[in-house]
Amino acid sequence: MVATTPRHSGHEHPRPRTAAVVDDIVSQLSDLGYRDTEPRRLVISAVAAQGRPFTAEELCASLPCVGRATVYRGLRLLVETDQVCRVLLEDRELRYQLSHQGHHHHLLCAVCGVSADLEGCDVEEMLREAAAAAGFRMSGHWLEVYGRCGDCAED
Repeated sequence: MVATTPRHSGHEHPRPRTAAVVDDIVSQLSDLGYRDTEPRRLVISAVAAQGRPFTAEELCASLPCVGRATVYRGLRLLVETDQVCRVLLEDRELRYQLSHQGHHHHLLCAVCGVSADLEGCDVEEMLREAAAAAGFRMSGHWLEVYGRCGDCAED
């Protein structure tokens, strides 16, 4: 199932209320035993303000007052706690975006880079069977579907 996103101009996802998203992530991290520090909150705020998938370097550039290592550690923590997911665009550059949590895949526009979540995974069993037939024990998978979003398809 595709997570629906309203149509928009400028090819960017509508931004959720950043403060509420930040508070929710900080609360979830706190429940896991992580402290609420100012640098971590700045990283989370910058992530929440992104309207499309971003690179770690773009995140660093948007946070000149936070050390590069702190940004990378914060981003790694957010990925490890399923607050942020990794997205691999057609240009093969790894990007990140807020996660809707849970196992999902992405539909990615090859023109503008906008993404939509493809929730659920109907290919899991097929992949396990194919892996087993090859004598391979599967531990996971990552699927990105490339094409054109509705806005770019009309251009």
